[in-house]
Amino acid sequence: MNRTKACENKMSMTLAVAIAAAGTALGAEWPDVDFGADLRIRQEIMGNLPGLPGDAYSLTPSVRAKSRNQLRIRPRVWMSLESGPFSLYTRLADEFRFYPTLDTPRRSQPYHFPDEVFLDNLYVEGRGLEWDALVAAGVTAVDFRIGRQDLCEGGHSVFGLDRIIVEGTPTDGSRDFYSDMVRTRLHFGESRRLDVFALYDSGRNDIRWGTAASRGRSLNCINMSDTSDLDEWGGGFVYSQEALGGSLPFKVYTVFKRTEAHTTEKPEPRTRSAREIATLGIWAEPRFCDEWGLEFEGAKQFGRIVDGNRAAGGWMVHSELKYHADALFGCRSVLSTALTYYSGDRHWTGDDDDDKSWDPMWARYTQDSEMLVYGSLYENCWWSNMIYVKAKLTMSFGPRHGLYLYSGPMFAAEQDGLGRTDGGGSRYKGLLTAARYDFPILLAKPGGIGADRLEIVAHVIGELFNPGGYYESSKPAFFFRWQVEFKF
Repeated sequence: MNRTKACENKMSMTLAVAIAAAGTALGAEWPDVDFGADLRIRQEIMGNLPGLPGDAYSLTPSVRAKSRNQLRIRPRVWMSLESGPFSLYTRLADEFRFYPTLDTPRRSQPYHFPDEVFLDNLYVEGRGLEWDALVAAGVTAVDFRIGRQDLCEGGHSVFGLDRIIVEGTPTDGSRDFYSDMVRTRLHFGESRRLDVFALYDSGRNDIRWGTAASRGRSLNCINMSDTSDLDEWGGGFVYSQEALGGSLPFKVYTVFKRTEAHTTEKPEPRTRSAREIATLGIWAEPRFCDEWGLEFEGAKQFGRIVDGNRAAGGWMVHSELKYHADALFGCRSVLSTALTYYSGDRHWTGDDDDDKSWDPMWARYTQDSEMLVYGSLYENCWWSNMIYVKAKLTMSFGPRHGLYLYSGPMFAAEQDGLGRTDGGGSRYKGLLTAARYDFPILLAKPGGIGADRLEIVAHVIGELFNPGGYYESSKPAFFFRWQVEFKF
């Protein structure tokens, strides 16, 4: 049996276990049934993305590169069955796109209507379970979730690790965030818990119904010229505690990931070696008083590039000082200044060299910028080789109203020469400024059912990036998005 078929069987087995477990858990009594839907409409307009010379994502003459104005429409429907502490949840989704300024046949455009309906979620869950066998170890309750599920909920990692575990299918953007995963949370009283998980991500989605053009689409790649044969799997432990009466929440984690060998088509077909990375890290957010707090995260990676057994993996540090001002501008506000460091590698492009750059694990997503993932700083959504300093203001006023804005310079941690064809330039990447405003149009009534559950929320985002000497282009890059979402 080849590796692709074996990985597909792993995914099928995970989902089969979820369905079988659901039947066992829900079979005791007639479950409560609920269902709903949401519709997201957004338009993204961008231009002058700096990219890297020859970067497959931003500079090749493809449909994606020609069109910088896209209208994305994503309908989803969901259903849940609940019986006591157990529940079964499933969701189907689709996303099709229109390109107002693109003068090419519809069939040659990516994600053209009707595109495909795919299985976005299917999992069985248990919450607050009590097992006598674990009481002796101090476990007061157990939660579990088995099946296809999101790594990102409410805009953040389900494990609270936004720089490590967020996105299992990075190539299709926010179209979906699922992974096939088994996770268990052990509660040790009210302030301590341990998450244990194992997950698997495939470059293919075989549980889908759609057009022939969408079938070969890669959902998981590192280079945009990768084929759809990239699979990744791994797991880890995340210990969380709220120490000192809740004034010192912290996490200690270890996460392992294997990126399987896969094929790159351009500039010429070649096999990229498998890669294994283990990350050890700590995250903490101490509150010194009601106004002042600090967020800190540090992580070191150990690993290898399997072909040649070369060393791989870098390190990361994030530090952010926060001032909480409840009355600033008449609303709850947070002022902060932050420094983020991802290690780089001066000889990163060498075929026979070790790789000391930071591996983003399952955090290949927007992070600090919606725009710069389109003009990749390293590879596809690959946050690495970067020093980013920013000042940020976050404000909350009224139900579901929120505003943030930030600005700061970016630098290359190592002068790798990738930003210019002559291999020169400076380490200064540029100045990034961004703002986002979230607001409600219609809020659901508390405890509402049926049509009373309908709510409409929206947001607008704007970003401006002034490239520095690291890039060849000096043109300011811009990104703008508006979005409206209906859900019930």
